Amino acid sequence: MAYCDRCMRSFPHHRALEQHKDASSSHWACYDCGLDFESYDARREHHIQSPNHHYCRECDKHFNSKVSREQHMDYQHWLIDSASCNVQAFKSENGLQEYYRQSSDHYFCVPCRELFDNYSELERHDHDVHNYCTECGRGFQNQNNLQQHLNSKQHRPSTVACPGRGCNRLFISPAALTLHFESGTFPSGMTRSELDRLVVRADRNKYITNPARLICGPLGGYEAPMSTSSWATERSWNGRAYECFLCHSMFNTLDSLNRHLKSPAHDQKIYRCPKLDCRIEFVTLSALCQHVERGTCGVRRSSQVRNAMDSLTRGFNTIAF
Repeated sequence: MAYCDRCMRSFPHHRALEQHKDASSSHWACYDCGLDFESYDARREHHIQSPNHHYCRECDKHFNSKVSREQHMDYQHWLIDSASCNVQAFKSENGLQEYYRQSSDHYFCVPCRELFDNYSELERHDHDVHNYCTECGRGFQNQNNLQQHLNSKQHRPSTVACPGRGCNRLFISPAALTLHFESGTFPSGMTRSELDRLVVRADRNKYITNPARLICGPLGGYEAPMSTSSWATERSWNGRAYECFLCHSMFNTLDSLNRHLKSPAHDQKIYRCPKLDCRIEFVTLSALCQHVERGTCGVRRSSQVRNAMDSLTRGFNTIAF
């Protein structure tokens, strides 16, 4: 006698039991692995996950090897596109890959030879592994370049309005607005040095400013270091280039050297990341804002940081005139 535990039935011999398993909707056997599953979906998931199977989940077909399965996928796409008389798009691997990205049949990454369940998974894989913007169809050298692209006007609307009187410009982020204040083109004539002084006075708890880089006043308060103007003359020529007397950087023209001296390159790093295990220092407020917006150190996950940066942006309304 043979007995089926799942169906609780007896059979006269083992062959009858095997025939029962083949015909019953309660048994879905994988004969290659010697496993019996309770449903078609359970067996299909086994075929997808098991390294013993080279299975195309979209076509429900098995292949003898991984190479055979990949050739099947390439061939299927080529035939589909040939039917629409658009074979030229497949002359390069980039064209083929872009078709894979947009195909409703296979969500397949050509470089990794990896199949995904849906377009969202493939898009996330492109972003994390290939530094690829699926929406624009562009690849980038590293994750930082991709993130800068995603933070640009192509993907982010300009919703942060400049509060200055007579200025109607819109910006994509508080960091971009802050850079606008620091640029010296603000209608009120505000300079970066003036902005620094206002922020240092407002940051009474020294949450984003570094007291060690500030000047302590006679009454115990802190002030931003005084900004000094430096400029170079023809005497900066060292025989090969114009040399900065502070950092010894070389420049081809005197104008380039003087632009360097007017920049914040040699100013004190009075700003710092508020995250205790980061504390990276910055010369300008806009650089700190960019660091917080990127969130590379996890600082943006703090609600206290988000509230502080939002308060800073709102505070611009009071100093814009």
